[in-house]
Amino acid sequence: MSPASLTEHAPAKINLGLRVLRRRPDGYHDIETVLLRIPWADRLTWTPGKPFAFTCSDPTLPTDERNLCVRAARRLAELLQQPPTGRLHLDKRVPYGAGLGSGSSDAAATLRLLLRAWHQSLAPEMLHGLAATLGSDVPFFLLATPAALATGRGERLQPLPDYRFPFYLAVVVPPFHIATAEAYRLVQPCDGRMPSLVELVCTNDPERWQQALVNDFEAPLFARYPELARLKQWLLEAGAVYAALSGSGSALFGIFAESEAARQVAEEARARGLRSWHGQPENAL
Repeated sequence: MSPASLTEHAPAKINLGLRVLRRRPDGYHDIETVLLRIPWADRLTWTPGKPFAFTCSDPTLPTDERNLCVRAARRLAELLQQPPTGRLHLDKRVPYGAGLGSGSSDAAATLRLLLRAWHQSLAPEMLHGLAATLGSDVPFFLLATPAALATGRGERLQPLPDYRFPFYLAVVVPPFHIATAEAYRLVQPCDGRMPSLVELVCTNDPERWQQALVNDFEAPLFARYPELARLKQWLLEAGAVYAALSGSGSALFGIFAESEAARQVAEEARARGLRSWHGQPENAL
């Protein structure tokens, strides 16, 4: 790697509960969810050069304006009123279309990395505004705190700096993607009176989570993709004290009291041909 190279990691996230409240006049949906960053991460590398170029380790992903990293670079350059420069390479490690926020995290990492590379800075509110134009989850990945309540279409954030996660995670991803638009077409919004999502998450009580912590995408996506329901059941039978779909994608996560149990599940998932990760979030106890 060139001495002038800069790198930035783009971590994934899981959703601890996800409520789809209502469809908005602009076509988006109002949601409520607790986002939790996890260390499963892509890596972005920038090296000096002209003109700007973007490459990716995954040949199935576009490297033109359809890629969020490219759009993030172009819009940042426009805001700074300068041409984009450098060679940006994405080492893709986190599955996309899985509800793990990997594309959004890549975009946020691009913004952080290019501000460093171009020796520039933006006021936090300007950076947040730019991130929100790229995608609903992008602003979350710019936060210093690893957990936050997300509302609106996901871009309104209440950081949860005092929340600590006391469990171990195993994340498993089947070999197919679910488009966000498809998931929202299938889900039925429900805007009824519900207990505080933050209070529920902060109990760290798996029994209460099993009773009340729900991802509204689970029922319609499990009906469309029965293998997801089977994967959740497998996680629970393997000892997970709680398991759920993450976001609107195909990834499921199991929560375990012991690290060895999470590791074994992740290894068995890989033996089954699934992509997987195990470990603890940044804010683990």
